Amino acid sequence: MEELKPMPPSSCPLTPLGFLERAATVYGDCPSIVYNNTTYTWSETHRRCLKVASSLSSIGIKPGHVVSVVAPNVPAMYELQFAVPMSGAILNNINTRLDARTISTLLRHGESKLVFVDYLSLDVIFEALSLFPPEAPCPTLVLITDDEKEAPPPPPLSVSVDFCTYESMVDKGDPEFKWVQPQSEWDPMVLNYTSGTTSAPKGVVLSHRATFTMTIGSLIDWSLPKQAVYLWALPIFHANGWSYPWGLAAVGGTSICLRRVEAPTIYSLIKMHGVTHMCGAPVVLNMLTNSPMAERLQNPVQILTAGAPPPSTVLSRAESLGFVVSHGYGLTETAGLVTSCAWKRKWNTFPATVRARLKSRQGVPIVGFTEMDVVDPNTGKSVERDGVSLGEVVLRGGSIMLGYFKDPSGTSKCMKDGWFYTGDVGVIHSDGYLEVKDRSKDVIISGGENISSVEIESVLYTHPAVNEAAVVARPDEFWGESPCAFVSLKHGLSNKPGERDIIDYCREKMARFMVPKTVVFKDELPKTSTGKIQKYLLREYAKELDSSKVKMAAGKVGSCFYPPPYSPRWLQTPFIATPISTSICISMNSFNQSTYFAKKRGSEISIFQKNQATVLHQPRHLCNTLARFL
Repeated sequence: MEELKPMPPSSCPLTPLGFLERAATVYGDCPSIVYNNTTYTWSETHRRCLKVASSLSSIGIKPGHVVSVVAPNVPAMYELQFAVPMSGAILNNINTRLDARTISTLLRHGESKLVFVDYLSLDVIFEALSLFPPEAPCPTLVLITDDEKEAPPPPPLSVSVDFCTYESMVDKGDPEFKWVQPQSEWDPMVLNYTSGTTSAPKGVVLSHRATFTMTIGSLIDWSLPKQAVYLWALPIFHANGWSYPWGLAAVGGTSICLRRVEAPTIYSLIKMHGVTHMCGAPVVLNMLTNSPMAERLQNPVQILTAGAPPPSTVLSRAESLGFVVSHGYGLTETAGLVTSCAWKRKWNTFPATVRARLKSRQGVPIVGFTEMDVVDPNTGKSVERDGVSLGEVVLRGGSIMLGYFKDPSGTSKCMKDGWFYTGDVGVIHSDGYLEVKDRSKDVIISGGENISSVEIESVLYTHPAVNEAAVVARPDEFWGESPCAFVSLKHGLSNKPGERDIIDYCREKMARFMVPKTVVFKDELPKTSTGKIQKYLLREYAKELDSSKVKMAAGKVGSCFYPPPYSPRWLQTPFIATPISTSICISMNSFNQSTYFAKKRGSEISIFQKNQATVLHQPRHLCNTLARFL
C-alpha cells in the first residue's frame, strides 16, 4: 500500500466555515439568531455572512489581512465569526473591556486593516486610534448599530478614518459570493489575544485545522444536540466563544444573543426562549446563584463552565437550582476546552459535597484531543498520579495554536519537548483525572512551601458572607511571601465580617501556614471580560499595601509555651533547623532539642517545631528573651 498517497479529493483543508452552508440547506427555515425583536433563520444568516464577506473583498481586504471586531454578543458579532474568515481575512476579536491604550497596542501589533466596532465602544476606539503614531495608517471603521442607535456620531477631528455601517455592508454585498476557502488547513484563521490575567496579552494564531478540530471535539464531548437553544452568556470574543459559533451551525442550534450578562436578563431569557444550553465562567455561576431572582428552573439547563477552577460550593448551589454543570479546561492557545470532567454514573450516588468536589476537577482530554500530562518542570518527567504531587500541565493535540504572533521567543518557551507548556500547576489523581491547582505565577511560595491560592479561595467561598474571593502573594520580609486575600461581600448583609473574622474562619478549615495574613475588602474584584479575576492587578495592589498590615510582634520566651496541640497559632518558616541553645532552653519545661529549634536575629529569637516547620506563637511573658511571631 506504499504507493497510496494523499490525493486532492481526500485532502481538502479542514475548516469549520463549511458548517454554515450545510446549516442553510438542512435548517434553512429554522431560527439561527434571536436578539430583542430580531430573529434570523439559517438561510438568512448564511446569506448575510456571504454579503459581508463580499463587501470586505470589494473594499480591498485580502487573504492574510487582519480584521478586528470590538463588540458584545449581538447578531453581527456572531455573523462575523464566519464572514471575516470567509473573505480570506484573519479574524481578530478584541475584548470590549480593554482600555484605549491596550486596544491601540493590539490594533498596531496585529496590523489590523479594518475594525468592526459596536456603537457603545466607539469612543474608546476613537481614543485608541488617536494614540497611533502619525505615520501609522488607521484602519477603516465599520459601525455596528443597534435597534435604538442608527446613525454614527461624527468622529473626533483628531482622528482621520474611513467610516461606514455594518448593515450597509450587508446591503451592498453579493449573496452569490464564492467564499475564500483556505489553500491549506494550516492557514491562519484567527488571531486572539490572551486575556492578560498574569501578564501582557499575547497574540495567539489559530489555524483552520485547529478551529475545526476543536469544534468537532466540543460538540461530541458536551453532546450538544441538534437544534439546541443556546444562550450567549460567554463572550464570543473570548476564544471565539469556545468554538460554539461554528458548532451551533453544525447542529442547527439557535443563538440567543444578549448585550449584557446580568442575572435578571439571563433568567428572563431562559424562561422566554426555553434555553437548553449556555456557557460561562465560574463568576457567572456565582452571579446566578446569588441573584435575588434565583429559583429552581422549570427545566434543566446545561451549563459548561471553565476559565478558572470553580469552587465546589458554587457548583453545589448551581445544581440545586437545576443547572446541570459540566466543567472543562482550556486556554486561548488551545482554541477552546481540551479537557472535561467526564462524569461517571456511580458518582451520582455520592453525597452532594463529594459530587461537587469531583466535578470541580478539570478531568480528562476530550474526544479528538491527543494527550495531556502533568510533568516536573525541571526534569520533564510525569509526576506521580497521587493527587498531591504538583507539576506543570502540558498538552498536545490538533487544536493547539500555530504560535504567538511576532513572538518566536515566547513560542519556543512554551512549545518544547513535543509539548505545549501551559504555565498551569496541577495534579493527576489516581483515577487519571486532572485537577488544576493554580497558575504557576499565582502559586504563593511562603517559607519554602508552595501554597495554592485556589485551595484558599475554595475555603473562602464557603463563608456565607463571601461573594467573590481571590488570593495572591504579598511580599513578606519574614516569610518571603504570604497569602493576601481580596474579598467582596454579598449585598444586603446586616452583620458584615471583618478581617479577623475571615482569618479565624480560614484557620478553622485549613493548615495554619495557608491562612491569609491579610484580608482586603473590595466592592468588586477586577476581572477580564470572561469573568476571570485579574490577579496581576491584585498582586500590584498587595505590594502597595501599608506594611503595617502585617503585624510583627515581640513576646518573651519562657517555660509556658503551649504544647503543640494547643498552640494558638502555627506558621511556616524559611529557616534551616538550628538546635536550641542551652541558655535559651532554660525554664522551657515542655521542650526538647530533638523536636524544636531556634533562630536568632539580633535580640529577636523565633522558636520552631522541626517536624512541622512551624513557628510557635508565644502566649506568655516569663523571661527577658524576645521572640518574634506573627
